Amino acid sequence: MTLGLIAGNGRFPFLLLDAARAEGLRVVVAAIREETDPEIDQRAATDDQVTVYWLSLGELSRLIETFHKQGVTRAVMAGQVKHKQIFSSIRPDWRLAKLLLNLRTRSTDMLLGAVAKVLGDEGIELVSSTSYLEPLLAQEGVLTARAPDEAEVRNIAYGLEVARAVAGFDIGQTVVVAAQACVAVEAMEGTDATISRAGELMGSLDGDVSTLERRLTVVKVAKPNQDMRFDVPVIGIRTVEAMIDAGASCLSVEAGRTLLFDRLSLIERAEKSGIAIVASPR
Repeated sequence: MTLGLIAGNGRFPFLLLDAARAEGLRVVVAAIREETDPEIDQRAATDDQVTVYWLSLGELSRLIETFHKQGVTRAVMAGQVKHKQIFSSIRPDWRLAKLLLNLRTRSTDMLLGAVAKVLGDEGIELVSSTSYLEPLLAQEGVLTARAPDEAEVRNIAYGLEVARAVAGFDIGQTVVVAAQACVAVEAMEGTDATISRAGELMGSLDGDVSTLERRLTVVKVAKPNQDMRFDVPVIGIRTVEAMIDAGASCLSVEAGRTLLFDRLSLIERAEKSGIAIVASPR
């Protein structure tokens, strides 16, 4: 069987590629020129069951033609495509331009859902990006040696309410909280940039004493009706590094709907910095 892999940035496409090859699948990679790590070419050079085609973000027709030519009837999206790239940097071909004109709103879910429908109409089924990576999904409970303290538990409870409301509008999936006050909300910039912005905001407060306790709690959720075929919440070592730089002490993710990359390194780095990580129930 041949699997189509629409590859965004980061390590996600490589993890999925490894998992698919471990199951004996031939993989045709549609690498996004604006996003995908060029290292993907090295994988194709050492594995004759991996073929890479480079496409620009707006080339939907070429994507379909490539998959048809390679006999792809089942595909997966893996890796982030920056929201600002989707809405500002692409030059859409005729098929994507038509799709954009017919969107009711230009949210990420609306756009990717429409792309998935176009692929389906062309005989290419888009499947869940977790299909081959279920062991990487966060399991409910405290993941670090240190559990959240009382203040962090209150921050998590408040942050979950805010994050779920924001995610319901497909704006972002992450909020950063201090003393049950919302410091930053994710929009198009992504999780790590949101955390950094929260750290800068807290650092800009005058004086040594503030009405806010300065420890930050990061809360990341899936959308209420999360489509696991795309935009699945992901946490990696860079997220922990961003938290350390920002002065954040606690991270809450959603159990069963968040992928943890490089889990052992991530947990080890968090524990060395005194960061608590917990996977909260839905």
